[in-house]
Amino acid sequence: MKIPRIVLAGTTSGVGKTSITCALIYALQKKGFSVQPFKVGPDYIDPSYLSSISRKDVFNLDVWLMGKNQLLESFVSNSKSDISIIEGVMGYYDGFEGDSNFASTHHVASLTKSPTILVIDASKAARSIGATILGFIKFHKNSRIKGIILNKIGSKKHENLCRKAIEKTRLPIIGVIPKNPRLELQSRHLGLIPTKEDIFLKKKILNVSKIISTSLDIEKIQQIIENTSSLKKVEIKNSKAPKTTIAVALDNSFNFYYHDNLKALVREGAKLKFFSPITDKKLPQCDGIYIGGGFPEILGESLEKNTLMRRKIKQISEDNVPIYAECGGLMYLTKSIDYGKKNRKMVGIFDAHTKMTKIMKLNYTLGKIISKNIISEKKHRLQGHEFHYSKLESVSSDSKFAFELKIGDGIKNQYDGMIQNNTLASYGHLYFDSSDYAKVFVKNCIKSSRN
Repeated sequence: MKIPRIVLAGTTSGVGKTSITCALIYALQKKGFSVQPFKVGPDYIDPSYLSSISRKDVFNLDVWLMGKNQLLESFVSNSKSDISIIEGVMGYYDGFEGDSNFASTHHVASLTKSPTILVIDASKAARSIGATILGFIKFHKNSRIKGIILNKIGSKKHENLCRKAIEKTRLPIIGVIPKNPRLELQSRHLGLIPTKEDIFLKKKILNVSKIISTSLDIEKIQQIIENTSSLKKVEIKNSKAPKTTIAVALDNSFNFYYHDNLKALVREGAKLKFFSPITDKKLPQCDGIYIGGGFPEILGESLEKNTLMRRKIKQISEDNVPIYAECGGLMYLTKSIDYGKKNRKMVGIFDAHTKMTKIMKLNYTLGKIISKNIISEKKHRLQGHEFHYSKLESVSSDSKFAFELKIGDGIKNQYDGMIQNNTLASYGHLYFDSSDYAKVFVKNCIKSSRN
């Protein structure tokens, strides 16, 4: 199967991959191509930028969460546009636990047989850039690197020095982007600010994309994109007729979802109805609820004020309707969130309080499911990821947990997946098709509709 494609990778984090990927999407769309973006790793925020430019859902590609076969299946089945663009994560060879190529951008480029453009922040180097590139080419037997983009070039003299240094690598320079403070994007504790939170961010990334696109050699990039080998076709899974309705929280507070997870629920027979815990006074008529991650601490005041929604969700939990929540969703279901010298009341399903900290918990998770729950009917291996700056305090000694972790912090003493009634909430995020999570959750929602 022929899929024109390319990977945008960086020497490190923070070199401008997201802005440049957006600019490339913008430039290709201006030439009349439809573009499907993908993001390496368990990232929810960067995809919001790619989505705002492409106007398409962005799919994650993570070997740890998905496995090799599922990753390829997702990539091929979701590559329905003229061109597929994969934005990398961290440095090109940074993989699981830092000492392995596993789950790195290079690993994904190799699995998808994709050519790679390497982005370099040139602001603090000149001739040494040549050595850096040579290192990236020779570090792995097949680097797949086909071109270089130089970001944050200070002057024409600086550009010429870099060009001279790169001649030895025999790689084409397909982008030279001048240093410009107007191209910087705002960040906070979990990285870039999601575009869903601020309409001005969408306008800014569009403007940034326009500016950067003029510094890219689109003709050369197109040649690299077209020069790709074929990939095997994948079998498209048939969708079941809708048999149940799941309400999905989606607003400025809760918007961290893998689109493959939402597709999996629909495929297994769920109709999805989206609602806002911030502004909606009523829940949609439903047989189950899915509350993803996000930043409930930022909009804690608005969440607290919506007492009708908080009470309704708690009542539904007490009625044993299935509720599944991850990270920000977990925080929302505790008694309160303490952030910025303010303590905001939340839903209160779980006898615990959320406290924001300055300590980042970022890791893949590995463990096992130790008890039957609304997404799993049997004990088995569990792989996911966690990324948060909060912890749960005053967790009741009577709390029940579904997950025991070997790698990861979880909620308490490396236990995660807190259970109350038919509600399951964890700090960890799961990829539904890594097991039968979607199938079991939908099955439990169908059972709930019949009670």
